[in-house]
Amino acid sequence: MTIDLTHRADARAHTPNPQPEPETLPDAEILARTLYGEARGEELAGIEAVASVILNRVAFARQRGRYWWGNDVKAVCLKPGQFSCWNANDPNRKKLLAINPRDPAYRLCKRIAKRAVAGDLRDQTDGATHYHTHAVDPWWARGHVPVAEIGGHLFYKNIG
Repeated sequence: MTIDLTHRADARAHTPNPQPEPETLPDAEILARTLYGEARGEELAGIEAVASVILNRVAFARQRGRYWWGNDVKAVCLKPGQFSCWNANDPNRKKLLAINPRDPAYRLCKRIAKRAVAGDLRDQTDGATHYHTHAVDPWWARGHVPVAEIGGHLFYKNIG
């Protein structure tokens, strides 16, 4: 008796890969995907600057004992409303969950994320905990002077 496995193989080839739940991914992976979602169009310095903001938020929370946006990389990145790429209605979210590991921009973000979580990333933002692109004018930035401008983002500290 012969069994035709062609149909089974074809079915597996067309079954989409299950998307991971972000909470199950390691910190460096969440950071890499956040960088990809927020800054993949930036040069190296711009992506590193966004990584620094996330690390600065973690450091700020730890200095205070805790903070509402989270005390570790994963919590900071995934806090609802903080990094738009993770918002349920943001088109970037689907891209983050179904990321192609061979994408050159993602590979760069992953290298930066690994350096960041290892403590090997120099902060070019002067301790910034917030940023935005030139295209938006968020309420929280009004009346504040940016501490840095790197790539397409303006960076701020001492917000709130």
